[in-house]
Amino acid sequence: MAFTLTSSHIADQQTLPLQFVHSAMGAGGQNVSPDLNWSGAPEGTQSYALTMYDPDAPTGSGWWHWVVYDIPASATGLVMGAGAAGGAELPAGAKLGRTDFGTAEYGGAAPPPGHGPHRYIFTLYALKMPRLDVPPDATAAMIGFNIHFAKLAEARLTALYER
Repeated sequence: MAFTLTSSHIADQQTLPLQFVHSAMGAGGQNVSPDLNWSGAPEGTQSYALTMYDPDAPTGSGWWHWVVYDIPASATGLVMGAGAAGGAELPAGAKLGRTDFGTAEYGGAAPPPGHGPHRYIFTLYALKMPRLDVPPDATAAMIGFNIHFAKLAEARLTALYER
């Protein structure tokens, strides 16, 4: 069985609906995180981590929009709105990491007007350890570094958006 990541609100390689776009920087969305569901994790999965990354952001290093880690192995998805500050809708034990917006919460798409289409890559990682050993204020890059060394498998879903 393949390791897959899906959403009832986002279709792979299709436009990200406005409710999942950021409300700041003139983007005009509602900044709600989408629901995500997964299946087919490999044997030995002890936890999951999820990132949302825009490699097309004009920063020289892309833009981290969402980081969730220490998701328990028993979880099979995240409900819509699970990325809200404080993490009340996350599975027990899961943590929100700091994004490039400077906060530990979901930050929706907000590409510069006229910059063309951006890719918003949701990547779910099946990890071989129950928890990542990172400080609570770790950057997305630091969390990503730790994910890299604990990864058993990954599944992706890519949404597109432009203004």
